[in-house]
Amino acid sequence: MELQPIFIQILALAIFAVGIIVAISRRNLFFVLMGIELALNAVNLSFVGFAKTLPAEASLTGQIVPLFSIAIAAAEACVGFAMVILIFRNRESVDADSYSNMRG
Repeated sequence: MELQPIFIQILALAIFAVGIIVAISRRNLFFVLMGIELALNAVNLSFVGFAKTLPAEASLTGQIVPLFSIAIAAAEACVGFAMVILIFRNRESVDADSYSNMRG
């Protein structure tokens, strides 16, 4: 039994919604970053789900685009976690509300 593309899109929507809710509702910066990563992975799943409905050559493009997106997300996660570690060293907290008064 093959999974229908509409069910893949519904799953991607549910994962995206959970990621956005986590990113908006949490105060811990690690949870915010994980919520953003979850939303990006949901978009990648959506790309692959749409690629499944296309002919062979176009389907390949829809499966290669998420690879670049994953590479960019990995770089973003590294930079984000490095920033969180540097902020934690200065403030000794990962609570996002304590950073709202930061000035350059």
